[in-house]
Amino acid sequence: MSYRAKLLSIGLALLSTLALSTIATAQSSLNELARDVDRVESVRAVKALQSSYAQYAQYGLWNEVGALFAADGSFVFDGLIKPAQTAKGPNQIAAFLRTRYGGGYDGVKPDGLSSMMIDAPVINLALDGESAKVRWQAIIFHGHAGQARVEGGVFENDYAREKGVWKIATARYFPQYDGAYEDGWINFGGGDVPVVPKHFDVESAGVPIPPATGAAPVTKATLATLQARIDTLNDEDRIRNLQAAYGYYADRKMWDDVADLFTKDSVVEISGQGIWRGPTGVRRWLETIGTAGLKHGQLNDRLQNDLTVTITPGGNEAFARGIELGMLGEADQEKGWWEVATFRNRFVKEDGVWKLRELRRVVVMKTDIFQGWGKSRLVDAMPTSANAPDAPIAKADAPLLAMPAFLGVHPVTGKAVKAAGNVVTVATDVLTGKIVPGKASAITIDEARRRLARSAAWDGVANISATYGYYVDDSDAAGWAGVMAAKGFKQTPFQGYHIGRDRLIAARVKGKGPDTQAGISYHWLMQPVVIVSDDGRSATGRFKLFQPRTGKTVGNAGDFFGAQFWGGMYNDRYVLENGTWKIWELTLDEPYITPVAWKDGVWAKSKDPATPGIRRAAGNGVNVDIALTSLGKREEHFSGGTGETQQWPTILPMWFTYTNPVSGRVPELHQPDCVPCADHPELRLDRNGYQEPPDAPAANRAP
Repeated sequence: MSYRAKLLSIGLALLSTLALSTIATAQSSLNELARDVDRVESVRAVKALQSSYAQYAQYGLWNEVGALFAADGSFVFDGLIKPAQTAKGPNQIAAFLRTRYGGGYDGVKPDGLSSMMIDAPVINLALDGESAKVRWQAIIFHGHAGQARVEGGVFENDYAREKGVWKIATARYFPQYDGAYEDGWINFGGGDVPVVPKHFDVESAGVPIPPATGAAPVTKATLATLQARIDTLNDEDRIRNLQAAYGYYADRKMWDDVADLFTKDSVVEISGQGIWRGPTGVRRWLETIGTAGLKHGQLNDRLQNDLTVTITPGGNEAFARGIELGMLGEADQEKGWWEVATFRNRFVKEDGVWKLRELRRVVVMKTDIFQGWGKSRLVDAMPTSANAPDAPIAKADAPLLAMPAFLGVHPVTGKAVKAAGNVVTVATDVLTGKIVPGKASAITIDEARRRLARSAAWDGVANISATYGYYVDDSDAAGWAGVMAAKGFKQTPFQGYHIGRDRLIAARVKGKGPDTQAGISYHWLMQPVVIVSDDGRSATGRFKLFQPRTGKTVGNAGDFFGAQFWGGMYNDRYVLENGTWKIWELTLDEPYITPVAWKDGVWAKSKDPATPGIRRAAGNGVNVDIALTSLGKREEHFSGGTGETQQWPTILPMWFTYTNPVSGRVPELHQPDCVPCADHPELRLDRNGYQEPPDAPAANRAP
């Protein structure tokens, strides 16, 4: 062989080696991406498993609930103060739940109720991605044959993946309050409430998905198939945001913003009432709830929980199903109602923007607040005159015994979920035409990673927000201070802000948290609108504060603890700090609901304070860095803020950190920056490790 031929041969060998090395590196990157996609999907699968539990229980599908458990799975009813009760295996678990909550039968009856609202998860995936632990809040409205009870507590659950299928390994439920509706609830067992052990701490809570270790297994997936799965995760986030945004607008009767969310060919279907079509029909339906804007004494809170979402192949069509808890009232007329409903909505992506195309809602229970569901079952009459529906609903779709179809098959058995007893399955077919699937443009592996980071961030933000609530529930100041960013700032209710975690700890942490409490004011932080930055390293988050309270007695007017429901709103900002999600800004607007004692009618008999305009002095002994009184209009009418203090049944102002996710409509009270940032620009998220999140419309569009 000539010298020249030898050089050519060596060159070709080097090129071949380089090519093989490049291919190996690309395959390794693809393997790692596939593993990371699976880990984010696993977090979503575990959450959907528990939401399915609540959705099945609502219709008395106890065998379907049991089938969510592993063959050797357990349900442990653990009061910490009494011997625990344990059911083993799907059949025993189904039997236990059927007896305790289902009246002893499958399905539902017009006089029965077994609604479980289970939400505010804090999830931690195991290092190997094959198991997970999750903490949940729970409130259960149940009762049959003239009985009605309210019960609540905390779940600390274990989940495991068996042969690729996620199942509940152990559900450990800690009841914390319980009582007959007529009397109101008290602490479970009547004494102090023990603090439920947590599976997480202030650091692990901010890392729901720990970084994987070791070499990733070889995947058969292509970048295109992984991109489709990532785009599905991104679209799930957008649908959750859109569904939650709808709820916030509806709560305040912001009918222009609600109507903006619908397509031109939209349809609204309400059980027992009828069908409204098109934009004018949507607006006429909204007017059946009342004229736009909350008036003095009106309460229209419709809390969404246990949401499940599916995105159809092609990414242009989506469905959301969930449970809605309505807290409704006209305090000036001394009227109030509870309502439990199931919604099953259809969405379409038009020009890259998700919109609501079909809203379908079935009322499970509506009751007079003074009587409860054991004695009172109300069915709203079909609207007439100008707001009448465009078409009626078939008699078979009557409320109370109608169950909207589930989104897909049972997540464990893979079989279709059917109604039990006399219940009729409805909303099995769509109301409007087919939606053409989309076609994604190819992206690089780096772009795929960026998109995946945004969905991982969505779960991280939801995790750390719920974590804060659990630490506050347990009066653990070191815990809720520990979830703040090092340079973050937190509002002390009615007073002002402390800047920096060290300042917050110094001002508020006074020894170890208690092991038991005489009463608890719960902080469910839920119904999130989470808007993540392009790089997935920061976010804004809007969370509803759902605040049931309990104590050793039902309580009297003015008592802090007792059988009560309060409510507020968190508008927060979050950062990924050293790989852990932390709260950068914590701003709380409250209280939007200020009830009287349970026996006096909760919110239905609330009256204006005898002496308006009284507020706590700014600071009040905690030495805040920024007083609420310095923040002008943003804190106007809030206790401790500016202007004359307002309190329910007067309607407090509601601020929004985002614009309408479809139309871009700017709300009357719009706050795109952090609350104190106008006068304290140094508190803005900066480019030194933190990035300013974009506004809502951009976050709703395809990345």
